[in-house]
Amino acid sequence: MRIADCEFQAAAEEKEIRNPHSAIRNGLNVLQSGNRSADPGEFLRYRVEIAPSVLAADFGRLADQIRAVERGGASIIHLDVMDGHFVPNITIGPPVVASLRKATSLRLDCHLMISEPDRYIEGFRRAGADMISVHQEACVHLDRTLAYIRSCGASAGAVINPATPAETLREVLECVDFILVMSVNPGFGGQEFIPRTLEKVRRLARWREEHGYAYRLEIDGGVEASNIAEVVRAGIDMVVAGSSVFHAADPAAAVELLLQRAGAATMLQI
Repeated sequence: MRIADCEFQAAAEEKEIRNPHSAIRNGLNVLQSGNRSADPGEFLRYRVEIAPSVLAADFGRLADQIRAVERGGASIIHLDVMDGHFVPNITIGPPVVASLRKATSLRLDCHLMISEPDRYIEGFRRAGADMISVHQEACVHLDRTLAYIRSCGASAGAVINPATPAETLREVLECVDFILVMSVNPGFGGQEFIPRTLEKVRRLARWREEHGYAYRLEIDGGVEASNIAEVVRAGIDMVVAGSSVFHAADPAAAVELLLQRAGAATMLQI
């Protein structure tokens, strides 16, 4: 399949601030400077985004659960796509994405945990994916794959597993829209958070700051109310949460709690 075969345009422009942690610091500097003509509002309105993962949802009442997390303030729905080859589990394909597209206006974030992802990117975009991420470990030509995703009109993300160094992404940092750091080994939900993955997040956040890169940082695996503050302080902008949201008695309240703690942690980082 050629890149030129994709004719999609992005569904909407990204409206969020591209480097939020720098933006917040800049906003604080405006306030402290005493410059009354400067407006810090565009800097200080940023908030960390929560992306509930439907891997942990009850598929028998999926539409209801999606509406619940929307009420709680979720702005992204995360979809874990597994093929039973790259990871030891099989989950969903484009038909499920297409059904979810009819059920929500939130951005759909398709995380392709599959071998040969280039074969399926166009299908997921046609189904309604707004964000598509692929594993560095699964891509022979990562730069080409990221360009392909963008040509299809979706935001392009690169994913690294817990054992994969952040340095493997150095050559694509200028052309990637977001980086997903796995904080568990991919394949199953409900795993415990791996703390050492935060050092990779800090490194990627530092490179972004030093070189003025525009990518956002996402994390997936074991994040809950008890550790989201540490995750956000490391530099994360988007938090995938599965069990901590959909296994809660009230998913809407669970999202609200994550947003509250994430927001508090961001302000403390300033």
